[in-house]
Amino acid sequence: MIREAMPEYLTTIGLEIHAQVRTVSKMFDGCSADYAGSPPNSRVSVVSLGLPGALPVVNARAIEYAARSGLALNCTVNTHSVFSRKSYPYPDLPKGFQITQYDEPLCSDGWVEIRLPSGTTRRIGIERLHIEEDTGRLVHADDGSSLIDYNRSGVPLMEIVSRPDISTPEEARLTFEKIRQILVWIGVNSGNLEEGALRCDANVSVRPLGQTSHGSKVEIKNINSFRFVERALAFEIQRQIAVLEAGGVIPQETRGWDEVRGETVGQRSKEFAHDYRYFPEPDIPPLVLSSEWIAARRAELPELPDARRARFEAVYMLSPQDADLLTLERAIADYFEAAVAAAQGVGGTPKDVANWVLNEGFRLLKERSEPAGRIAERMPVAHIATLIDLVAKGSINRGVAKQLFEECFDSGADPAQLVAERGLTQISDSDALVAVAREVIAANPKVVAEYRGGKTSAIQFLVGQMMRATRGQANPQVARALLEAELGA
Repeated sequence: MIREAMPEYLTTIGLEIHAQVRTVSKMFDGCSADYAGSPPNSRVSVVSLGLPGALPVVNARAIEYAARSGLALNCTVNTHSVFSRKSYPYPDLPKGFQITQYDEPLCSDGWVEIRLPSGTTRRIGIERLHIEEDTGRLVHADDGSSLIDYNRSGVPLMEIVSRPDISTPEEARLTFEKIRQILVWIGVNSGNLEEGALRCDANVSVRPLGQTSHGSKVEIKNINSFRFVERALAFEIQRQIAVLEAGGVIPQETRGWDEVRGETVGQRSKEFAHDYRYFPEPDIPPLVLSSEWIAARRAELPELPDARRARFEAVYMLSPQDADLLTLERAIADYFEAAVAAAQGVGGTPKDVANWVLNEGFRLLKERSEPAGRIAERMPVAHIATLIDLVAKGSINRGVAKQLFEECFDSGADPAQLVAERGLTQISDSDALVAVAREVIAANPKVVAEYRGGKTSAIQFLVGQMMRATRGQANPQVARALLEAELGA
């Protein structure tokens, strides 16, 4: 069982998040970057394969997107940055080196703010964001052999390196989630962890309380799940504590996360920067950006999640919890605001819209295993406004409205048309309902006796029976008043 870190030890965590950039072509050539579902080694070129004489040309759109990402993460976009060669001999890197950035990155000195379950916030520093090329992919066969697919090789990749400001596995997960939210929000990354478009390396060390120097850093490599980040770090912290308490030494190494076994597994000793033999890429000149170019990238940014959440709370008077949920994705936030505008035309409030979206919309999306962004296709905002209007006017009650919401969600039908076609208009006429009330009372003598004996909550059962008898069309308030009058008499 995973325990929390013992209070006599301090934990230091930093994240390295690798995010593919959503460009049409690869980082240094015109080969397609859309490799998902393609046959192995079909999205390659002389540049991405590192063939002799092939020269790289920088993808301008990738630089734009990376700069936009840095600005969204509160970084400084540096006017001068340099591409470097990072040498290492892995088979998924056909050139034997990776074109990346080292001591002069594109962006530096940023931060993100995470909100803890307690409601407090923490600011996590971003040391750097640099641009590089992705590697190929090794496919391991059951017989122990490995095949190489170079389709991914050369795809533009951002590496976002946090400062060691994170102290718990939960904070690490929240930081990873927040950075994903921002990158998807501004449209530079798909956010698809399963397909490897977003991956995380977590660096962690522990040291006894009172020790000023950090412990040996262990890197947990290529984690593609928020839950796995939290679980892997929780295990690794306890593993390191156990080693230290037994008098052992923690070596600097790279480990992997084995979800089946629920533990980290040693892979290799951890390299130092000098092991990579960085030097400036001779085929790419320094990247020089003007202040006007950077200002243009800033102007391209939409209202970011934190600002939008704060506005939802201030303008629409939503609770922090509701505002959080409605700004998890930009498509949801856009949908909510469009629905508010439609509903206000019929007297609906932002809270009315939030209740429908969060309670019914999210429930149905979850039941049908569909992404949250599909709600706009499933339930046009005009239909939400119509339902709010029908309930407010007393044409239907909320129970019928919920049934209509689900049917409209699945079929796309207009709720007002369904009400008219099926005669679903709410019955509020006392003369039409009094006979139903008397029949329900006569059919349930035991419940009537309980009510008259002082159990006033028993009337809810009788109201439910009236709703059932009228196929949900009875006005619940009128039904209750009629029952109380008949029982009192």
